[in-house]
Amino acid sequence: MQHLTQIESLIKMANQIGGFFNSYTDRDLARREVANHLDKFWEPRMRHQILEYNSKHITLNNDLLPLVREALKILPTPPQPHLIAVPRAAAAH
Repeated sequence: MQHLTQIESLIKMANQIGGFFNSYTDRDLARREVANHLDKFWEPRMRHQILEYNSKHITLNNDLLPLVREALKILPTPPQPHLIAVPRAAAAH
């Protein structure tokens, strides 16, 4: 059984999302839906990794579907990991 690296898993998941929305006849809507899905359901760390991969592999054969690459261009910049607020437990009195 082949174990995928983390980036390979992210590429596979992004392409599955892109494959679903690729059936939309409105390309702009499909691109927005992919970006929206990644923004809503992926952790900032995951979004950083896929954005970094895409920026380092900008050739047409970077393993991401064209629709996913288009969606990444409009994906909002995720917060930096050190800026993500973590709720603190209530102090015991």
